[in-house]
Amino acid sequence: MAFEWQIFCQDIIDRTPVAGCFGTGGAQGTQTYLDWLISAWGQTVLVAGLSLVVALVVGSIIGIFRTLPDSPWLSRFANAWVELFRNIPLLVQIFLWYHVMPVLIPVFADTPKLLLVVFGLGFFTSARIAEQVRAGVQALPRGQRYAGMALGFTTPQYYRYVLLPMAYRIIIPPLTSESMNIFKNSSVAFAVSITELTFYAQQVGEETSRGIEVYMAVTALYIVSAFAINRIMAFIEKKVRVPGFVANVGAGGH
Repeated sequence: MAFEWQIFCQDIIDRTPVAGCFGTGGAQGTQTYLDWLISAWGQTVLVAGLSLVVALVVGSIIGIFRTLPDSPWLSRFANAWVELFRNIPLLVQIFLWYHVMPVLIPVFADTPKLLLVVFGLGFFTSARIAEQVRAGVQALPRGQRYAGMALGFTTPQYYRYVLLPMAYRIIIPPLTSESMNIFKNSSVAFAVSITELTFYAQQVGEETSRGIEVYMAVTALYIVSAFAINRIMAFIEKKVRVPGFVANVGAGGH
């Protein structure tokens, strides 16, 4: 079977070959399937990156709420959040954000659809990260909490300066998996016509009838991106590791 990689050097309008698209670029004003591929990759990175920020911020807050000893209402709210977003399929949540939220909350009617996908994917992943933050905090020895209280720290202070710095070190491995998953899960954006990698593969495969080459290229970009995330997180884990510290994961220290 002969592969026709030159399809990526075709103009997306009239399908004519564009010279030099793998080098200095095509003629001014032309766009090739390779240009479109790079643009789609950028959209995927943008959706995944913004969703990860939302997931980390919201997931951290919800995870902290689940470990507060004297705030039962916050704990119940956090538990409800986790159960709600963890038990509704991701694609259904994306459709709810895209079709339902603009009707129920008018401010979302003018929100770019890319941001609606970011909210859906970010909140879905926040429920998983909340569980990891909870587990990380509860894996720490009770003495760390008591030491913070003995120093006169308020609850926000001993979470900020004592508990969370250690908890985040513990949960870097599962956070690595979630970071890779959120990049892969960004493919659901194709369902609302965001021009990310999966949408690109579907459209270009149909236009060119060269689905093998197109899906191989898209798969390669997913693999490269996931591997890059893995290496970045491994580097961070190595840099912030505390020598000799072993977390008592699963013991429920709090």
